[in-house]
Amino acid sequence: MTTATSELLTVSEVMARLKVGRTKVYDLIRTHRLVSIKVDGCRRIPAHALGDFIASQIGEAA
Repeated sequence: MTTATSELLTVSEVMARLKVGRTKVYDLIRTHRLVSIKVDGCRRIPAHALGDFIASQIGEAA
């Protein structure tokens, strides 16, 4: 069973998983390619949204 905190990733965690910089992550969020939410002013990315983004990128590359 997962907890709510493990399902929401920080921008830093997404940066590490995608091996990209902070600006790129925020660009993906700004262009609506990566779904995110704000929790008391802090940007969080649902883990499933990151998985969906990765899957879409793999689909486009195929």
